[in-house]
Amino acid sequence: MQVAKDTVVSIDYSLKNSAGEVLDTSEGAQPLSYLHGHKNIVPGLEEALEGHEEGADVSVTVPPEKGYGPRHDELVQTAPLSAFPEDNPPKPGMRFQAETQNGPTVIQVTKVEGDEVTVDANHVLAGEDLNFDVTVKQVRAATEQELEHGHVHEAGEDH
Repeated sequence: MQVAKDTVVSIDYSLKNSAGEVLDTSEGAQPLSYLHGHKNIVPGLEEALEGHEEGADVSVTVPPEKGYGPRHDELVQTAPLSAFPEDNPPKPGMRFQAETQNGPTVIQVTKVEGDEVTVDANHVLAGEDLNFDVTVKQVRAATEQELEHGHVHEAGEDH
């Protein structure tokens, strides 16, 4: 069976940045399973896997436009230190979820200087080329429930 819309695809993968550093991998874990054609993975990787069969090895560089998007300087802002809880002071690298006009978003603290905290609402991988090495492990038809819910259900999962 080929990777196509409404199939469940299981992949082993490695994701590297342009410097060759491994950012994420399924090595030592279960393959990643997703519902193809339902925006469950970055668009550029989904496009690259289309039409491949079990056992296929796929290497692709996904540009920011088809990955996590470009970086937006306006998403980097400063906030007063007093806006953060005293019992959990912000530190660079700390992430938290904030409500924005576009819904919940993950914000990362990039700098704490005096009474000011610099935060970044860009995705951590925004603006990055994503280098994937993927092996297609399994392709199967999605169940009606998976199609209805828009994601893969693990064996025995029912919700």
